[in-house]
Amino acid sequence: MKILILGNGYLGNRAKETWGDEAILITDRIVSIEQVISLVQTHQPDAVFNAAGVTGKPNVDWCEDHQMETIQGNTVLPIMIAQACTQTNTYLLHLGTGCVFYGRSPHEDGVWNEADAANPVAVYSRAKYAADLVLSTMPNIGIARLRMPIDVRSCPQNLIDKITTYPKVIDVENSVTVVPDLLDACYQLMQKKGAGIFHCTNPGTIRHKQIIALYEELVDPTHTNEWITEEDLVTQGLAKKKRSNNVMRSTHLEELGIHMRPIDVAIRDVIEKYARQVKSV
Repeated sequence: MKILILGNGYLGNRAKETWGDEAILITDRIVSIEQVISLVQTHQPDAVFNAAGVTGKPNVDWCEDHQMETIQGNTVLPIMIAQACTQTNTYLLHLGTGCVFYGRSPHEDGVWNEADAANPVAVYSRAKYAADLVLSTMPNIGIARLRMPIDVRSCPQNLIDKITTYPKVIDVENSVTVVPDLLDACYQLMQKKGAGIFHCTNPGTIRHKQIIALYEELVDPTHTNEWITEEDLVTQGLAKKKRSNNVMRSTHLEELGIHMRPIDVAIRDVIEKYARQVKSV
């Protein structure tokens, strides 16, 4: 399979590293439909993988003060790429986010399904959801929603690095995504040309206290932090808006025979590998 990767960021580079010679990573900034059409015509991929987008630095609070840049990167750009892929009859897999859901779902179990209408609050999540609403109506396009990526290597986007560097941390239950599992699921989605929305989260849930406990066991036994509530994040000025915390169910992946490891199995494996990587550096 030949894959054209758009987005020279964290996940775009991790995808290129994982998929090797099958993938072509475009490092240029995408600015037009014509540019994407030209890239597709030049490289003739079996699938386009869109990992481009705006997350904000140092975090999504940046998006609150940079609305147009956020909308351009997370709404306009994906629609533009979708237009180009439609015109060239090329399958597109777009990376979405589970951060479009806040709190419990209306269902009795509180879990969010792929078909549920989201309730985004922050500028970042609203811009991402706007793209989902459009792309999910189009054929030959898949949307892979991930949540709080956990990876085997240290980097600012890794949830392990995020919560272990904060002096104050909230303890909440969430669905999360182990990056190696995500990339395997995305590869299979492109092989099968899965259309629609897919929740690419590892089955089950995990709390921040569980992640930090494993980190202290396997990586740094001297680590310390203060535990605070969700409300403290905003009242103490640590965040501009309440963060998305939720539990998601993945049914569409399973319908295609694609499975991600349960989080209680995957989390120890990924932190053990993370520990080896950190210690080798």
